[in-house]
Amino acid sequence: MLAYRHAFHAGNHADVFKHVVLVQLLRHMALKEKGVRIVDTHAGAGLYALDSPQALKKAEYLQGIARLWARHDAPPPVADYLQPLRLLNPDGQLQQYPGSPLLARQHMRPQDQLRLFELHPADHQALQERLGADPGIELRQADGFAALKSQLPPPTRRALVLIDPSYEGHADYARVVETLRDALRRFAQGVYMVWYPVVSKPGAEALVQGLKKLAPAGWLHAKLVLQPTDTLGFGLAGSGIVVINPPYTLHGQLQGLLPWLVQVLGQYPGAGHALEQRSA
Repeated sequence: MLAYRHAFHAGNHADVFKHVVLVQLLRHMALKEKGVRIVDTHAGAGLYALDSPQALKKAEYLQGIARLWARHDAPPPVADYLQPLRLLNPDGQLQQYPGSPLLARQHMRPQDQLRLFELHPADHQALQERLGADPGIELRQADGFAALKSQLPPPTRRALVLIDPSYEGHADYARVVETLRDALRRFAQGVYMVWYPVVSKPGAEALVQGLKKLAPAGWLHAKLVLQPTDTLGFGLAGSGIVVINPPYTLHGQLQGLLPWLVQVLGQYPGAGHALEQRSA
């Protein structure tokens, strides 16, 4: 939706979880020499200043990346995620937070491609200024749900697709399932990562179940619940990810990682996690 701006939420606990997993997928895809097409359907602005008026309005990053920034006991997947953030903040002060396009760019090799779609004109312009001239990267101001069709199958027959819309409207839940159904018809071997928010709105459970049914070759579902919703039932309690065709190593990584994230990011006694997988 055009009203949504990720700058108000950059670096929150949902970003931390999503980006930790994304970095592990990017690293896994780079283990083979053949190039990868990375597709981000809802790319955002790419980089966010944590001292901006938008970020400071609710200061959600204080309950997210700020809780990890000074830790010296981070498990390897978190250390992998923090490495590019430290390059962006070389003086040690947490001021800039990268979105998924910059994380993908930092893991790209010369043989890889990055395809970015963002509908909001201001965020698309910011993304264009940051990454538009880089080799191997193409950007379009477009609806990422519809645009994904043009990217599959990739010439190298290797793809990593991130789908993380705002879910501000109920229609996004159904559109994710329909988009993945079409994507798997076009390229069943791709690795697809879907992020979703844990909120009081209906739709998330149907989304997860719908994605599982699409993936007979295998899926992984992980969820963090870190804070309660407020008395009116609003607020981001946590977030989840579904990975279709996940790397065989991901489940083991998350088994050790999720309890640590709950310990560091949890904001109430009921904080917890869930992890399940189906293998082909």
